[in-house]
Amino acid sequence: MSTSAFLARIRLNPHSREVQRDLGDATQMHRTLMRLVPDGLGDSPRRAAGLLYRLEETDLASTVIVQASTALDPARLPPGYGHADVRDLSPMFHALKKGVGVRYRIVVNPVKQERLPLDQKGRRGKLLPLAGPEADQWWTRRATESGLHIHSLLPAQVTPVRPRGKNTPGMRQSLVRYDGTGLITDPEALTQALITGIGRAKSYGAGLLSLAPARA
Repeated sequence: MSTSAFLARIRLNPHSREVQRDLGDATQMHRTLMRLVPDGLGDSPRRAAGLLYRLEETDLASTVIVQASTALDPARLPPGYGHADVRDLSPMFHALKKGVGVRYRIVVNPVKQERLPLDQKGRRGKLLPLAGPEADQWWTRRATESGLHIHSLLPAQVTPVRPRGKNTPGMRQSLVRYDGTGLITDPEALTQALITGIGRAKSYGAGLLSLAPARA
């Protein structure tokens, strides 16, 4: 698997009509951010580009963090959408070593499968959102599987944005942000998790894992 990836940090312009629209429509936000990657990526362009993103909002500003395995071109965003800084993540991948302490941030969509008898359409059960200790356990388990031993976690509920469109009636994602510290146990598994993301709802701003060196 290639370990090349690029990261764009986009400080959104609150006066942009396109930004105001996207902040209220997760489906449209995804479409806008997909403009950053090349065209012609096939039937599953998000997966082909490895595009992941996370929206970070404060009282003063809204910023979108976008990562992809292909080049990112901010010039393709709508005029006046925001200011973007792009960098190569290769140095981060080279620094992933077993036993290294890190700080992390991720927004995830913790769910579990409800097991039921098959229905008339051949479906078995449905996905149920997790919250509280169950969500914490879900993240700890997924992090461990991804080569990151969790030392601490601080959960914060993210206000979910309802995707719009005829194929998503009533659909609503339950998102939780985790900040904390951990220890790298498997650099190869962690590299894969960083590139492909963790969990579901990647088109709605979940799954992007960010790392930084642990404070001394």
